[in-house]
Amino acid sequence: MAHNPGMRRWQRIRRVLNYVNLSTPFGLLVVRLGGARAAPGPAGLILAHGYRLPFPVAGAFTVGNVVLTRRQEGFLTGALLRHEDRHASQYALCAGLPMLPLYLVAVAVSVLVCGDPASWNVFERLANLEDGDYVRRSPWWARSRSSPME
Repeated sequence: MAHNPGMRRWQRIRRVLNYVNLSTPFGLLVVRLGGARAAPGPAGLILAHGYRLPFPVAGAFTVGNVVLTRRQEGFLTGALLRHEDRHASQYALCAGLPMLPLYLVAVAVSVLVCGDPASWNVFERLANLEDGDYVRRSPWWARSRSSPME
């Protein structure tokens, strides 16, 4: 882990925390198992392109400081990369790998509330749903009978 002078203090701390809490090493294992190609990215992130496993189904996902996608180089930019960067911080704040079961609970809650795994998922909302290319759906109790998929 070389010092990157362009990184902010929090990004350097996050990188260390996510190595120590084992989420980034686990993310690197996922890269290897998924046949992706990893390269250093901005803000202490590791960008992995060409992920081949069928799960998860998202366009991009983060494990520790590792951001993975099935797409080719150039896909992880702009708002999407900012969204995944926020997930990397969530791993640091959730003490690493406990983020995975907590995220699954948040998916279940979101599905129960609105039928969508992201709209009411606290982790996706805190990472800014729209930056992750998710739709903000109303909870089931707030929908009108004429528009069930609102």
